[in-house]
Amino acid sequence: MMRVLLAALVLVVHVGPANAGPTWSAQPIAWVQCPDNPAGECGTLEVPLDYRKPNGRRINVALARHRATDPARRLGVLMVDPGGPGGSAAQFALSRLFSPELRARFDIVGLDSRGTGNSLPIRCADLMTDQPSHYPADEAAFTTLLRHNQGVLAKCRERSGPIFDHADSATVVQDMDAVRRALGERKISYLGLSYGTMFGQLYAEKFGNRVRAMVLDSVVDHSANAWRFMGERAAAVDDSFVEFARWCDRTVSCELHGQNVYQAWEAALVRADREPGGRQQLIDRVYHSLGGPDFGWIAHVIATTNSAQRQGALDFEPNYQSVRLATVCQDFSLRIKNFQQYERLRAEELRRSPLLRGSFIGHDEATACIGVEGRPANPPHRLNISAAPRILVLSARHDAITPYEWAVNIQRQAPRNTALLTYEGWGHVAYPRSACTRGGVDDYLLELTVKATSCPAVEP
Repeated sequence: MMRVLLAALVLVVHVGPANAGPTWSAQPIAWVQCPDNPAGECGTLEVPLDYRKPNGRRINVALARHRATDPARRLGVLMVDPGGPGGSAAQFALSRLFSPELRARFDIVGLDSRGTGNSLPIRCADLMTDQPSHYPADEAAFTTLLRHNQGVLAKCRERSGPIFDHADSATVVQDMDAVRRALGERKISYLGLSYGTMFGQLYAEKFGNRVRAMVLDSVVDHSANAWRFMGERAAAVDDSFVEFARWCDRTVSCELHGQNVYQAWEAALVRADREPGGRQQLIDRVYHSLGGPDFGWIAHVIATTNSAQRQGALDFEPNYQSVRLATVCQDFSLRIKNFQQYERLRAEELRRSPLLRGSFIGHDEATACIGVEGRPANPPHRLNISAAPRILVLSARHDAITPYEWAVNIQRQAPRNTALLTYEGWGHVAYPRSACTRGGVDDYLLELTVKATSCPAVEP
């Protein structure tokens, strides 16, 4: 992926005019060629830090655009977001993920959401070094984690400035609509992946009459409370591991073919215990590989165990660990108050995930929010998109990261405004999996038609 504007688009915070009346309005974007991608245009848009105070501080958010290659047949703007949170939508808009037909018919626009990319990135990962275990075994360990998190939050807020408290998803969608207005578009289309589906859902709720078409791929269910947030993700990861075991049973090239995969897994966990933290590192790596899915690598790691400890650090979006404090912790009620509440949530994880012992991301995000005070700025709630057109929800049936159950629940909450396209296979993010999933999304975005409800699995 390419980097968007650097020095030319340094983001600043400044103070707007002091007069009483609202004066802010979205101004046209001054596009320039992206310095490291001649096919892309980069720009910034000035928006209020707090939309409730339009005359207060302003910030610049960064964006990039790939112009429609067939302007005579242009359908409008397709805004996109890769999720994370922490992924740069500006970089994503200039990537090769999108089909030639989408690139021909749409201006593909990516807005770096607040705290990511070049939109005042929140960078606090260095404050999290030497952090205590996110799996506290007793009251004292929970208190240690709580105090550590409170220190990280205070220092990260001080370092990041006011953006830290204005980076929830509900505020990001205000920026999205400011981009729409700045582009002079009456309506936009949208394609969001993973956490990018949060932005899509909230945009459809607040600006449903401004939506032409919307695809939510690997959807995050904003109605989930802490119990569901952790428990349903835990169940999803074990479902994916069962699918991996079935793959090994039918695939001769699997290193565990002909063995009892579950016994091999438990034996690998015991061997991993020989190194400090080895068990959890093994679990975490297998979890991330299920999202691929990379079943062959998982089999190799289980067969050899200790190779898992020699792979280096886990890969995240560039500032995922930092921005989740300002975004995820304000989008969900992840407020674990004491060790007793944590014990109940952990027991539910283990009940629903006896194989992988819970979901890495579900557990890690919930425990990272321990110590966050007050109500979420963007509290979870049932989806209400009554003013929006029909939205296409896309999900793999066996997604270890965002449970298929969440996609089903989104359709259940808005049956008149959603259509569910199920990829009957594995992995996180379904759009690029097959000709069927690509075609289903492309047909919908181009023609506003949903021609299929299911796409067959493609063997990993």
